[in-house]
Amino acid sequence: MNLLLLEEADFIAADRVVLRDRRLVHMQEVHRAVVGDSLRVGRIGGLMGNAQLLRLEATEAELQVSVDQPPPAKLPLTLLLALPRPKMLRRVLQTVAAMGVPKVVLVNSYRVEKSFWQTPFLEPEAIREQLILGLEQARDTVLPEIIIEKRFKPFVEDRLPAMAAGSLGLIGHPGDYPACPRGLDEPVTLAIGPEGGWIPYEVDLLTQAGLQPVQLGARILRVETAVTALLARLF
Repeated sequence: MNLLLLEEADFIAADRVVLRDRRLVHMQEVHRAVVGDSLRVGRIGGLMGNAQLLRLEATEAELQVSVDQPPPAKLPLTLLLALPRPKMLRRVLQTVAAMGVPKVVLVNSYRVEKSFWQTPFLEPEAIREQLILGLEQARDTVLPEIIIEKRFKPFVEDRLPAMAAGSLGLIGHPGDYPACPRGLDEPVTLAIGPEGGWIPYEVDLLTQAGLQPVQLGARILRVETAVTALLARLF
């Protein structure tokens, strides 16, 4: 945890917070904080800064907070992601939050097992928990927007064209396609498929919506690896 993220409920005054949860444990066991120490903090959805530890007890800590620094800029990206298997979903959510993705659309695909949509990790609080972990890692305060689309064809035909308008539309997909571009500074809409990739029908629909396939080479990557590799290459 490189940043203590503060919730509205933590504040007992305009510049004072009391922490009693895992953040307290982290201060005690990882930071080994003592009264008077300065810690990096950020207000969820707001500014970042520092906090002085005023009081530290076994069950709670009180800090005086001063925030005046903006969080890092987000990537100019909308990420369309076929729903990964539940355990991988948690890691991917942390990754996209840490790397600065502002919007993620979790979408169905032929190769996404129906059982994946029943996972409790898709509950709003479970999603938020993983995003928070990613923000803490990267020192960011702004939660990505997560959109869930369970019907691939209606989403791609009816909503994706407007969502991708004004951006460079790309499909991360292995095959005889152009290499993924590098070092972009323009808006991008990027679609990454499930394990095994999109099926040809899905690639065709995505192409009709304005996206074009690109590849990273002959190797087939896990979804979490492909996300990191593509974002690092693009931006």
